[in-house]
Amino acid sequence: MKREHVAELFRRLRELNPKPTTELEYATPFELLVAVILSAQATDVGVNKATRKLFPVANTPRQILALGEDGLKRYISTIGLFNGKAKNILETCRLLIERHGGEVPRERAALEALPGVGRKTANVVLNTAFGEPTIAVDTHIFRVANRTGLAPGKTVRAVEEKLLKVVPAEFRRDAHHWLILHGRYVCKARKPDCPRCAIRDLCAYKAKTRE
Repeated sequence: MKREHVAELFRRLRELNPKPTTELEYATPFELLVAVILSAQATDVGVNKATRKLFPVANTPRQILALGEDGLKRYISTIGLFNGKAKNILETCRLLIERHGGEVPRERAALEALPGVGRKTANVVLNTAFGEPTIAVDTHIFRVANRTGLAPGKTVRAVEEKLLKVVPAEFRRDAHHWLILHGRYVCKARKPDCPRCAIRDLCAYKAKTRE
């Protein structure tokens, strides 16, 4: 995609949604971190249903540790892979207290050293909680980047690196939110809604839908 088309793509997405953000519900960096860990292979809607019950009871590392594994599982058992996620969250809480005074670190290496936190989760926390211009590539962004020709790549990391190169600086902080929402609601996996797509004339996808 030509540089001027990339800029126009993000101008249009910004016009539709000037202040995009995650659909996960959170009030603190720690709540966001827990929600993102829970969201792996799960929907934001499902995670929000669980955390609406969990966070009023326990929303700090010490409070969640006090619940214990069985106590935490009672709140998150509706979410896929909840057994492993419970273990990761409890160990993450322990490490946050031991290494970071109970606070969520702002450094990528420190975040990725936490159980259940990979590069994508670290990018989400750095971007959404701390305002860093990172781009977290999930399945939606991977699909949109390849389908449109914005930043084609065979791996998630390749797409992330290409996006960081091609997305103009003024759009970089919000880029991953715009692309996730576009992939979730318009450029859907099975049948993209091309007729109501704001960037369809910029998109390289050849099999555009007509209705």
